[in-house]
Parts: sequence; structure tokens; C-alpha cells
Amino acid sequence: MLKNYLICFFVSMVPLIELRGGVPFAVGMGLDYFTALVVCVIGNMLPVPIIYLFARKVLLWGMDKRYIGKFFTYCVEKGERAGRKLTESAGRRGLFLALTLFVGVPLPGTGAWTGTLAASFLDMGLKSTTVSVCLGVILAGIIMGVVSLTGVHVFGL
Repeated sequence: MLKNYLICFFVSMVPLIELRGGVPFAVGMGLDYFTALVVCVIGNMLPVPIIYLFARKVLLWGMDKRYIGKFFTYCVEKGERAGRKLTESAGRRGLFLALTLFVGVPLPGTGAWTGTLAASFLDMGLKSTTVSVCLGVILAGIIMGVVSLTGVHVFGL
């Protein structure tokens, strides 16, 4: 039993899969949904401070490197452009809600990893980023849980 929760925990830490894969995996294994949700949220949130504090610095460091410079420069410029655009449309006060909804809508590329990286480009601050991303992760977990449980009960998956 503990082994299955640990699998869900680690699946939720993986970029691109994150909690959006961990919760359906837990439901599919027949684990208690609420316990699995807590485990998956913790697993998904664990990398957030590290991403916030170091990912942007690594990208900036790599901009002038021979083999990775073009890609890192592209990532930095795209992140800064997107940040300016979001700030113009949502305003500084609306960024918290915008980030929460961005992370909370379970679509590809909109998870905690991407949201935290975007927040680091927007200089939102570690505390507000962590709270906003956590709320978004919980929202995504609830949505994925409802979809997964509905699939299990309606279709007998």
C-alpha cells in the first residue's frame, strides 16, 4: 500500500506528468482519493521552491554558452515576453489569480513546473508564487479526481 502511494508521490514530481498523472494513477490503483490527493499535492509542490530559486538563474547562465545558448536565450526571451503580456492584461494584482488558474486548469504545459518558472520571470516572490501554485495544484487535483472517479464509476475502468 505504501509502495503505491510512493509511486504516486514520485509520478507527481515528474515535469509534464505532475499531479495530472499522479491522481488518475492513484484512482486507477484503487487508492483512497483524499489520501492520494494529499500525497500527490506534496509531491507536485516539493520542487516549486527549487524551480523558483534556480531555474531562471540556470537559463540566464546558459544564454552565452556555445551549444545551449540559443535555446536558453529563446526560453528567457519567450518567458519575459509572456510575463510582460500577462502583466499588461492581468495587472500586478491579478497575477496571483491568473497563476492559480493557469496551474489549476489541467492542460498540457500548464502545471506547477511551468507556472513556477513563469512566476520567477514575473518576480512574483517566493511566498505568493508558492501559495498561488499550491492553490492551482489543489484545483487541478480536484478536477483530475472528479474526471478519474467519474471514468471509473461510469465506464468501469
